[in-house]
Amino acid sequence: MLLDKGVVNRSKNPKKILFLCTHNSARSIIAEALWNHYFGNIARAESAGTEPSGVNPLTVRVLEELGIDTSNLRSKSVEEVLSNNYDLVITVCDKAKENCPVFPKRVRKIHRSFDDPAASGNIDVFRRVRDEILRWLREEVMSLIG
Repeated sequence: MLLDKGVVNRSKNPKKILFLCTHNSARSIIAEALWNHYFGNIARAESAGTEPSGVNPLTVRVLEELGIDTSNLRSKSVEEVLSNNYDLVITVCDKAKENCPVFPKRVRKIHRSFDDPAASGNIDVFRRVRDEILRWLREEVMSLIG
């Protein structure tokens, strides 16, 4: 799966995105890694969870299949990143949307729920969700950041 790296954002203050889910083990980690790999020159992404539980090994595996460096990925609590000045907060599961905290700075929030691949434990489900997230980032989220 090859993608262009996009347009370079030469701003001194690059935009920042937060992907938020419950456990920060699969969906939000996948979104963060995909965004930074393919579109990180436009905006930088982080991820967090309302109840972080560690990065799922299958998450690492499906990202590395695309040649994405996973060495800096870690599961973290939304409290750890709450004071960061995000331009966009994206919840990727319904429970995180319901429990999304109030950020100190007014921030645009959007929601798109994806199946939880960790609930299945099946590598093919991880791949499907990874590919769905990438398609969504490319087709919809890019237009929100530009």
